[in-house]
Order: sequence, then structure tokens, then C-alpha cells
Amino acid sequence: MPTFRTFKDLSVTFKPHPVTGDLITIKDEAAIKQAVVNLLLTNKGERFFNSGIGSDIPRLLFEPLDYGTASLLQNEIRTVLGRYEPRIRVTDVDALPDEVNNGFEVEIVFEIIGREDRPVNINFFLEGSR
Repeated sequence: MPTFRTFKDLSVTFKPHPVTGDLITIKDEAAIKQAVVNLLLTNKGERFFNSGIGSDIPRLLFEPLDYGTASLLQNEIRTVLGRYEPRIRVTDVDALPDEVNNGFEVEIVFEIIGREDRPVNINFFLEGSR
């Protein structure tokens, strides 16, 4: 019989539940999606007491807007998620330069380890901030 793992995290909004007043929690796929995006958008050295966690993605956003940088972004995403997110197995990463909006369209496809769910997609846009 397959095992079914469940995951729970606090919502990054830190809003209280309207009835109980407790912090809102998110579960399973939503919790992992939130963790993945937070991990990728964290600069290396930004977290106290664990300065190795994070990525070089913010630095790469100020490189030329081309397919070479998109390839570097894909590799960085695979490396960071493989190293710091043990709950998932990344199956595909795609980053496409978008010259009109001055950034990269990113799609990550992954499977949640310990579950027999369908693959999960995360789509987001990366752009350098000034």
C-alpha cells in the first residue's frame, strides 16, 4: 500500500485565522510551492545562521537578457532545489528571456516525493529590481 505524506507550513502572509486567531497554515502542494519560490528568491548569505542557503538568481538577473543567461538560471534552479528541497524531484526547468518585459518567464515542473500525485507546475516571472 502506498504511503501518503502530508506537508504543512505557515503562510508567509502571517495573517491570523478569522475564527481561531491562529496563524494560517498552508498544506501539501501549496506549502511546497511557497517554499520553492522563497528558496529561489533568497540571496545567498541572507539567512542568519545558515548563510549557504539561497541562490545566485538575483545576481543573474543583471546579466544580459539572452538564452545563455536563461541556461544559467535553469542550472541554478536545478542545483538549489536539488540541494535544499528534499521533498521534491525536479523533472523540468524552463527559462525564456522576455525582452518586452525585461525578465525571464520561468516554469518548474516537479514531483512530490512520497506521494503519487500528478506533477506540479510553478510559473513565475523573474526580473531585476532597481
